[in-house]
Amino acid sequence: MKICMIGAGYVGLVSAACFSEFGFDVTCVDNNPERLKQMEEGRSPIYEPGLDDLMARNIAAGRLRFSGDLGPAVKAADIVFLAVGTPMRRGDGHADLSYVYGAVEELAPYLDGFTVITTKSTVPVGTSREIQRRLAALRPDAEYAVCSNPEFLREGSAIQDFTHPDRVLVGLDDARAQEVMEKLYKPLSIRNAPVMFVSRESAELAKYAANAFLALKISFINEIADLCEEVGANVQEVASAIGKDRRIGDKFLHPGPGYGGSCFPKDVSAIIRTARESKSPLSIIEQVQIVNDERKIAMAGRIVKAANGSVRDKTIAVLGVTFKPNTDDMRDAPSLVIVPMLQERGATVRVYDPQGQKQAEPLLPGVTWCADANDAILGADVAVVLTEWNEFRALDLKAARARMSGDVLVDLRNIFSADAARAAGLRYHSIGRPVSAD
Repeated sequence: MKICMIGAGYVGLVSAACFSEFGFDVTCVDNNPERLKQMEEGRSPIYEPGLDDLMARNIAAGRLRFSGDLGPAVKAADIVFLAVGTPMRRGDGHADLSYVYGAVEELAPYLDGFTVITTKSTVPVGTSREIQRRLAALRPDAEYAVCSNPEFLREGSAIQDFTHPDRVLVGLDDARAQEVMEKLYKPLSIRNAPVMFVSRESAELAKYAANAFLALKISFINEIADLCEEVGANVQEVASAIGKDRRIGDKFLHPGPGYGGSCFPKDVSAIIRTARESKSPLSIIEQVQIVNDERKIAMAGRIVKAANGSVRDKTIAVLGVTFKPNTDDMRDAPSLVIVPMLQERGATVRVYDPQGQKQAEPLLPGVTWCADANDAILGADVAVVLTEWNEFRALDLKAARARMSGDVLVDLRNIFSADAARAAGLRYHSIGRPVSAD
């Protein structure tokens, strides 16, 4: 089986590398010469644990190739994956499908023999049928089937998620396409991974619904955390208690400064727009979006309050700016709201992130980038944990206090023990925990 992966972004590159690890012949097509050169050398242009090694191994084995030439890759392929970007469209919040439809127009002339064309990108309901309509107009003579095969990968653990999935979801309505997709995912199905075949519309909507529900859990626990602070409860105890209920589960019940990343913000916006256009508004999800937007603004206010009501002429050390650990992704990260708000209020901001500096530098002008956490907190009046990188958990709080000019630690990820922070001489502030446990 030969696979053509159009798009070497996060989804495309991880999927291409994992399929090649299964033993398939994969050509990943991208139109960025600099990225292509980097990938051909076995170096990933994105940070994802284990990806460089996976790429290098399969390039050496001859199963994974990279190309800027779409034609030969499509012509030879049994399956063509569309893994191009679907960013949020300016003005209306809908998914921008111009890259998807552009790829369809480019690949159409090269279809040769029965080919399964599959969307890996997250796309609104009805996109597969629109792709089929466009292909019918472009190549009425071609043999093909259009499927939806959304990814459910978490940045930072994408390879594990791909090779050990909770489920594989395939939307189709063609028997030949199902045979091809069953063969593609046989390496997973023989290990009892559920491979689900549903309609294309169901697959497309399920992806959005899954991300919207997870975003809801995050906003829910963030609001519960605020309530805990008012009534003297501990959000970690509350989350643990409700998470033990198998109907609820303990995932995504960790309070923080709000969700970000490449998926949740744009997918929540897109499903809201789809629902509105379908005259079936999702008022709960609309509120999730509002809560999350306001959450990021409120976190800046927390930091100012912890600094005795003003950060003017004060130095703030920010530890972590990516939207989550184990990634360099800055898309819709809470830091992109919080840091500028601190700067606007007169603060000098010193930043350290283990992987995020390259992506974040153009997005956070005016900050001072530091070599490590200890460098960032040197002379700081306030230290703020924005991203829960593991290396921050090992920070020597007594030594940190000695390096700081002030004594305020604002832990927006609840990674430290309140007792340990106070024993180090720090005024400690966290999320959703009473002062006695804070």
